Amino acid sequence: MADLRDLYQEVILEHSKQPRNFRELASANRQAEGYNPLCGDHFTVYLNVEGNSIKDIAFQGSGCAISKASASMMTQSLKGKTREEAGKIFHNFHALVTGHRHPNGDQPELGKLAVFSGVHEFPARVKCATLAWHTLNAALEGTQEPVSTE
Repeated sequence: MADLRDLYQEVILEHSKQPRNFRELASANRQAEGYNPLCGDHFTVYLNVEGNSIKDIAFQGSGCAISKASASMMTQSLKGKTREEAGKIFHNFHALVTGHRHPNGDQPELGKLAVFSGVHEFPARVKCATLAWHTLNAALEGTQEPVSTE
């Protein structure tokens, strides 16, 4: 189990140091801002949605290692997905990080996102892990008000 936790920490640190899709998306037709006042995380999520599909997704901002890695891995997981698929992945991810679902290698819908399974042991970090996801939902819904974890 210690080896698995080491691997999880390695993946999270790697995505935090070199986040994927960390840029402003010039072709974005939807975007939203999210804040975590408790620890100062602040992200903007950009989407290019065509029909029912997320054609491209990116983010910018600053935050702790968990929030930045979660945003990075979220963008990789959701690019090319439909809104319904994104909603299902969000639901499963949220259940995982809040401790309402046990990690299982047979969950292809989460894939590498399963590295966040240990977050539920640190309740204050759940908000870090889910900030980008709640911001994504706001962008998909066209919400104009910034998202806050409080």
